[in-house]
Amino acid sequence: MGVRRVVTGQNAAGKAIVVSDEVLEPGKTAVMDFYSLWGADEAPHFPQDGSMPEKSAVMFPGPGGYRFFTWTLAPNSVSAPTAEEFAALPPDIRQHMEGDEPGMHTSDTVDLEICLSGEASLEFDDGAVVHLKAGDYLVQNGTRHRWFNRGDVPAIVAGVIIGGHARGKH
Repeated sequence: MGVRRVVTGQNAAGKAIVVSDEVLEPGKTAVMDFYSLWGADEAPHFPQDGSMPEKSAVMFPGPGGYRFFTWTLAPNSVSAPTAEEFAALPPDIRQHMEGDEPGMHTSDTVDLEICLSGEASLEFDDGAVVHLKAGDYLVQNGTRHRWFNRGDVPAIVAGVIIGGHARGKH
C-alpha cells in the first residue's frame, strides 16, 4: 500500500502549479514501513519549481535541513532492528542507534510528529513512557528514545524532523 504525495510549485511566470501527484512505495523493515515524503539539507528557497530538493541520503538532517515522513509500526512490536537489519541500515542511521539498547537512538533534531491512527509509545532513557493515541502530537527536542506499539493494530505516525546544531558525541 502506497502513500499519495502531491507536490506544488511555481511555473516560470510565478503561477502556482501541481508539479506531481504520485503514489510512493515504502521502505520496509520487519516491523516498520517508512515513507520519506520530502526533505532537504538546507532551508528552502522560493520561488520553487516543485522539484525534489537535493538532499543527502542520510535520515537525520544537519543544521537547517529537514525531512518529512510517515511510518507505520506493526502491532505488538518495538522499532528495534534485528542484528541482520541493523547491519543493513545506512551508516547514518546505525551511528544514531544504540547496538546494546535495541531501538534506542538520539539525534540532533527537533521532531514534530502526530499519531494519525492506532497507538504508539515512546520509552525514554530514564524508563519513562509516553503513550500516543490517534490525534496526539509530539515535540521531541533531541531526546534519547525508542518507539513501540503494544496495540493490536498498526500505528501510523507522520512528522517533520529539523536538524539542529550538534551537541557533541552521544
